[in-house]
Amino acid sequence: MVVRTDFPFRVVEHEDMGIVLPDGTRLSARVWMPEDAPANPVPAVLEYIPYRKRDGTLPRDEMMHPWFAGHGYAAVRVDMRGNGDSQGLMDDEYSPQEMADALAVIDWLSRQPWCSGSVGMMGKSWGGFNCLQAAFNQPPALKAVVSVCATTDRFADDIHFKGGCLLGENFGWGAVMLSFSSRPPDPALRPDWREDWLRRLEAEPWLAPRWAAHQARDAYWAHGSVCEDWSRNTVPAMIWGGWADNYMNTVAALVEGAPAPVKGVVGPWVHQYPHTAVPGPQVGFLQIALRWWDRWLKGVPNGAEADPAYRAYVLHSEPPDASAKARAGHWVAEAVWPSPRVVPQVWHLAAAAPGVSHPRTPVGYLQTDESPDGFFVEVATLQHLGLAAGEFFPMGLNAEMPGDQAGDDALSVCFDGPELMAPLQLLGAAELTLRLSSDRPLGFVVARLCDVAPDGSSVRIAHGMLNLCHRDGMATPAPLVQGQPVAVTVRLDQMGYRLAPGHRLRLALSNSYWPFVWPSPQAGVLTVTAGRLVLPVHPGADRSEWTPPPAEHAAPWQHLVLRPGQSRRFVEQDLITGTRALVVEEDGGDVENLTHGLCSGETMTERWEIAPDDPLSARAVHVWEQRLSRGDWRIRTRAEATMTGTATHLRMQARLTAWEADRQIFLREWDEEVPRHFV
Repeated sequence: MVVRTDFPFRVVEHEDMGIVLPDGTRLSARVWMPEDAPANPVPAVLEYIPYRKRDGTLPRDEMMHPWFAGHGYAAVRVDMRGNGDSQGLMDDEYSPQEMADALAVIDWLSRQPWCSGSVGMMGKSWGGFNCLQAAFNQPPALKAVVSVCATTDRFADDIHFKGGCLLGENFGWGAVMLSFSSRPPDPALRPDWREDWLRRLEAEPWLAPRWAAHQARDAYWAHGSVCEDWSRNTVPAMIWGGWADNYMNTVAALVEGAPAPVKGVVGPWVHQYPHTAVPGPQVGFLQIALRWWDRWLKGVPNGAEADPAYRAYVLHSEPPDASAKARAGHWVAEAVWPSPRVVPQVWHLAAAAPGVSHPRTPVGYLQTDESPDGFFVEVATLQHLGLAAGEFFPMGLNAEMPGDQAGDDALSVCFDGPELMAPLQLLGAAELTLRLSSDRPLGFVVARLCDVAPDGSSVRIAHGMLNLCHRDGMATPAPLVQGQPVAVTVRLDQMGYRLAPGHRLRLALSNSYWPFVWPSPQAGVLTVTAGRLVLPVHPGADRSEWTPPPAEHAAPWQHLVLRPGQSRRFVEQDLITGTRALVVEEDGGDVENLTHGLCSGETMTERWEIAPDDPLSARAVHVWEQRLSRGDWRIRTRAEATMTGTATHLRMQARLTAWEADRQIFLREWDEEVPRHFV
């Protein structure tokens, strides 16, 4: 990693530039720009998110935005309405108000004397979503976007539902936002900070029940899903993803679907910007983004539009590691996507012959020939299967990525392929078709592709899931008719992976996946009588087809660690009741910003517990604490959230408490139930 302190342009910073919206609300922007921009206007690059530029994203902002400014751009980091140092109240994620504000900000930027009139928009996660959404709305000044870890479909491929299955992260993210949005503006910038803070606390939404109530792909999810009308995706877009993140599908979807010039890159990374993310190798994301901005915001004829459509890092077989710092692999570059180099290969599910056993194959095999006899297998997995699944969007090295799958495999119904005599390289999405019936009206199936080494260790390559109520479409769910056979297709996540000779490809099936997926109300039995797996086989390459520039960034922020943090992640088993629990403890410590003196810190605990034989025992408890101080000023907030379920409803409770110094000044509680129609 190279730290750059010398740039072609001398940079000046504005720590609190006011952007007044049409309704009079003032948003706070932190802006870096070339010193001579007022005399020689430059394009603006906007990042617009709710995560607080004064403390929340400041460490990454200072490594990234001054770098762009030093290369001839006005880098603009805006706190969204109701967050950080901006006025107003926030009501939901990706709301019509949020997008109206974004379009107003883009227009405002384009009319500033230091701006050339051209605006780009970039972001990761929330910012990656809303820059694609802004491009979908086609504001005249928006000339290009760079989106990292985002989605084109808010229902099918986000933190709320996946394949129609209700994700545990729907509740988890609701708890996160309850905590994140509870913090006040900085008194150094907002004399009215206290009044504004109390208004925020009173208006704070508890979003997890709202999201969980929309159990079909309705108008709520269609809003903000840019796949609703691909023809509107005309703004040039560069889209990034990571195999260790669960937004890897967006890259292929946007490259394939959008008519605009689109370039996609998928690396080995978690849910972070690619110049700092693990597992390595990191790449020169800032240089590659600059090339994109130069082409579309400045009109520099650098050939960026002729770059390969899809560049992907193909992971190589390695032992499982939930905290991998780096992954072996190589880059492939596809001129178009879908690639003509990827050839579908069909493997059939087949049961083991009577009396034949294999230590790696509890049930059956994957084979290229279809068995004339068919097979019959029941999938009725224990509720705690999935404890090695990892986070939906892992952020770093604290065992957040998928670990050894051997334990979950042992609880699953597995089909193993033959021992490989040559490498098997996969690039794209596998598709699994099953013929099955269910003894319950509600249920789901999870499919995992794994790389099984000779020692029995198992690495998850990709997974996919389908809520069986959504077998005929995400917008038209219907309960299953008990005992009636149906054909269902599960599309697994995109992948780039090369299995080594001597390894086996495994397909693991389950109808539980805790805590990644919230369990069905009853422990059902799926009877599978036929199956076919279509693999995207890539010919491979003798060497990398792309050499990205090395990672670099601007100087990191100046800070003092007041109290170091620590992390713990472990699985508990109650030897009396059999209950299993995944416990996550993240103490971020406390730090002081040496530039403006604000001290900040946060602490989080999660507990996900379930009994192996009782889906209604599922219980999630999350507690978040936020701390801010400077001198004699000190505030603290605590968000506590609990989720449980009955046979007919999901129950989500929350409590938000705020203290000023040592005096409690706010307390609010929620207790909401959501009917279980399809989950």
